[in-house]
Amino acid sequence: MVAIDLGNRTTKAVHLQRRGSDLVLTGYVIMDAPIYEKSLPVDLLSEHLKGVVQALNTKTKLLSLAVGVNDSVVRLTDMPRIPMDDMRQAIKFNTKNYLQQDLPGHVFDCYVLPQVKGRESAAGAMGGQKQKVLVTGVKSKFLEDLVEATRSAGLVADHVVPGLICPGNAFESALPDAYANEVVALVDVGFKATFICILQQGTLVLNRVVAIGGNRLTEGVSESMNISYGEAEGIKVGMPQEVQSQLESLVSPLGRELRASIDFFEHQNDLAVSRVYLSGGTTRSELILQMLQAELMVECATWNPASSLQTALSEAQTAEFPQMASQLAVALGAAYTAL
Repeated sequence: MVAIDLGNRTTKAVHLQRRGSDLVLTGYVIMDAPIYEKSLPVDLLSEHLKGVVQALNTKTKLLSLAVGVNDSVVRLTDMPRIPMDDMRQAIKFNTKNYLQQDLPGHVFDCYVLPQVKGRESAAGAMGGQKQKVLVTGVKSKFLEDLVEATRSAGLVADHVVPGLICPGNAFESALPDAYANEVVALVDVGFKATFICILQQGTLVLNRVVAIGGNRLTEGVSESMNISYGEAEGIKVGMPQEVQSQLESLVSPLGRELRASIDFFEHQNDLAVSRVYLSGGTTRSELILQMLQAELMVECATWNPASSLQTALSEAQTAEFPQMASQLAVALGAAYTAL
């Protein structure tokens, strides 16, 4: 299975094979995403997907595609205990009621969440007539374009998954004890946005998207120092002490927004988040990690989403993998979903 994280600035992809009872990571690639103005043309996306698979040097045709927060919807809601097909139809025709937003022209799917041990939801207390459901959606036209681009590239779109839920899937495999027993926050710092998912004993109980990503930090450094975007990106990750004061003012708003989400969960549930696990290219900076920890007032750490996998990487990829792993959480989570 090839899993591809279609990011705004870079595309991240992994190739996994099942060998007996083991999953083996045989390759990965991080490459520039296509440049376009309003919507990504099908032919350009098709060529890009073909190039990604060629770069992975695999004959695999099956793809699991992770789509970004701007192209997908992820909501938690209470639903009646009805068949899944009826549930999808109910959401399609009553998005305002169930998702608090009009979302015409979308395709939806649902997943009934297991009840967290020791935590009875308000819906569950109402005679057991409702259940907590994770609803995901994507625009119909966007989905059609994805499928058409994949087909034109000679590939098969086996799964299309919202990127927001993917780190949780990877986390379950990488750190199963923490996943099953703790209350943790997974934070993925993307190019344009950052999302936070709070897991309580393996169940997603809160998710939120913050419109601040690595791009805003880089642009801020670039403007404050009057240097190019590329130079600012290198300094942000490689030599952040050189721009510590500028970074603090840029990271602080992101930290406050993430802390507000944690506060909301903790006050609603009378539980504390034990640790924040961060992924994304920006979190390769130890200084930025420390700044976020100071704002969040919770222990923060990066994690390796491939830690449970066997690897069969080339010598060059093996050497650079520890630095790249945090950027592959979404792609690996999309692969776990499919496998």
